[in-house]
Amino acid sequence: MSPARRGRRRPAAAGHGGHDGPDERWAVSYSDMVTVLMCLFIVLFAMSSIDQAKFEELRNSLSDGFGVTPSEIVVITPEGDEEGEGYVDELMQEALEEHASMEALRRQLEDALANAGLSSAASFNIDERGLTVGLVSTEMFFVTNSTALNDSARAVLAAIGPVLARDTHGMSVEGHADYRAPKPPFETNWELSSGRATSVLRNLVEQHGVAPDRVRSVGFGSTKPVVDGRTDAELAKNRRVDVVVLSNAPEDVRALLPDISQKKAAEAGH
Repeated sequence: MSPARRGRRRPAAAGHGGHDGPDERWAVSYSDMVTVLMCLFIVLFAMSSIDQAKFEELRNSLSDGFGVTPSEIVVITPEGDEEGEGYVDELMQEALEEHASMEALRRQLEDALANAGLSSAASFNIDERGLTVGLVSTEMFFVTNSTALNDSARAVLAAIGPVLARDTHGMSVEGHADYRAPKPPFETNWELSSGRATSVLRNLVEQHGVAPDRVRSVGFGSTKPVVDGRTDAELAKNRRVDVVVLSNAPEDVRALLPDISQKKAAEAGH
């Protein structure tokens, strides 16, 4: 065979590896990258709009697209907490347990008051702070311009004091006065309300064994009345002390307590 004949090459047949245009295989990788970026921005958008239903739809869609089960996809919030059904369920479970604990204490206090014939001598409310025991009744706990506990107040504290002493939560004893300016020896309602809180605190500690390191006293003056009005009965209700049993649950758990209370109250109403 001559050199000329040996050097010739036959053109490749169409469909057998021949390519006269530019190599466009890069387009496949580029389209994959664009798809991934699109999914990323969708996830970021979903994180910025807290909508559980949309999140579930997005999670299931991504699961099908990437061939993984829904449990394998976890969204991390900017604070580093995991969002999803598991996290929300765990948070709600802790809140329900904390609410149940406060409910159990409330029932003990109600039973103690009922046994003493004082069922209407206190009000109860569970919110993000914990359990508030309001020493409010149709009788006066404090006479005008005085921090001295009367017989009604001492009877109520004698009923609830032993129950509170057995509990382990911290407590805030919060004093209140009616709107009228006090007379000597009190210069303002701040001194008057603080003195009332201290009177209740001392009674719980000295007479009923509440640990001193669990309790504090606070005076709110006349800034937080429970009723508006000028009648003797209304003024008497605002001369009061609230004993707040403080929840020691995390803040995000405590934030759910008011909604749980509202839901339970609605269920009880039906």
